[in-house]
Amino acid sequence: MLAEQKNLSFEEAMNELERIVEKLEEGDVPLEEAINTYKKGMELSKFCHDKLKNVEEQLAEIVLDNGQKEVFSISEEE
Repeated sequence: MLAEQKNLSFEEAMNELERIVEKLEEGDVPLEEAINTYKKGMELSKFCHDKLKNVEEQLAEIVLDNGQKEVFSISEEE
């Protein structure tokens, strides 16, 4: 993946993704460039999603003061 090859941090990837979105929203991009830019944006989006998923998995368990582990979850409100 392009983002991983560049060793981007999550924040750098998000900033680059935001620049891509702004560029595409302007609509003044030649078709071939727009396609390549869109592909790059999708790669960055997947990279960011994977990073967040990894952090979520790391936080799935928390260690209590007494050393016991407890499942940590955040319930999403609908």
